[in-house]
Amino acid sequence: MTPFPRCHGGVAVIRRRHLLGAAALAATVPAAAQEAARPIRILVGFTPGGGTDLLVRSFSNRLAEILGQSVVVENRPGAGGNIATEAAVRAAPDGHTLVLGTVGSLIVNPVIFRDLPYDVDADLVPVALAGDIFNVLVVPAARPWRNLGELIAAAKARPGGLSWSHSGVGTSLHLAGSLFDRVAGIETVSVSYRGGAPMATDLMAGRIDYSFATAASVMPALREGRLRALAVPAATRRPGLEDVPTVAESGLPGFAVNNWAGLLAPRGTPQPAIARLDAAIRETLRDPATRENLARNGIAPLSGGPAEFATLWQDDRQRWEPIIRASGARPN
Repeated sequence: MTPFPRCHGGVAVIRRRHLLGAAALAATVPAAAQEAARPIRILVGFTPGGGTDLLVRSFSNRLAEILGQSVVVENRPGAGGNIATEAAVRAAPDGHTLVLGTVGSLIVNPVIFRDLPYDVDADLVPVALAGDIFNVLVVPAARPWRNLGELIAAAKARPGGLSWSHSGVGTSLHLAGSLFDRVAGIETVSVSYRGGAPMATDLMAGRIDYSFATAASVMPALREGRLRALAVPAATRRPGLEDVPTVAESGLPGFAVNNWAGLLAPRGTPQPAIARLDAAIRETLRDPATRENLARNGIAPLSGGPAEFATLWQDDRQRWEPIIRASGARPN
């Protein structure tokens, strides 16, 4: 029989050997595998429950499965998405931080905010498109207006008497509401919120007269009859809202405001990391369950990698920048 070590020194030697063996094993694990164990962080510039938040949360779990690593959605609301964007710009460019960019944060904000501490073109790179978040003009169920014409007539009868809300200066909702005032020839009061969810709450309570809202944030209230949809600011009617006319069909020709969103990374992120994330996001958005989840929240998946994202971004910038500058819009 092998005698049991008669002193604690023998145990110490055994433990030391185990520790040395574990260290040697860890050293053999590829660095890429160790990096993959770290979570992917997606920054969202608005409060939970709004359209942008629901977009990311609709696919984050499936994305985690495809990547084989956890995906954390982090809300950094405020300043129309600027707070989240700045946090992404300042993050390490190692492929573990993404930010959800929107028409507002990438096109509108650089025009209306004079002293942004970053440059969206110089400090961020497109990774993949994610979704088209439908917008819809809604009013509280208690208001009498049944169509856009009646709302415009009420606003003209009481200049400065009606209020409308949006989820932050610089968002596509703010852009849509501001353009609506100008095109319809009405004078109203705008109220800014930090996200779609708190905005919808006040709207349902009747504290606001109308709003351009993301369909994602108001779909439940529309189904329950607490809000009424009057029009969609799009070129065509939207899935899930087929009975709701477009603003153009309601008497304001050519009125359409896109509300796409995509994921970006800090400039300097390695190209292999971008390619890996792009491929995983595209695969996620092809998943039937993910697409059904998006549709339920009033969102259509948008497929496209860095090149397609950059083209859409630049095309819409050329379209909207002159209009934004002419409007004279500034943060509240």
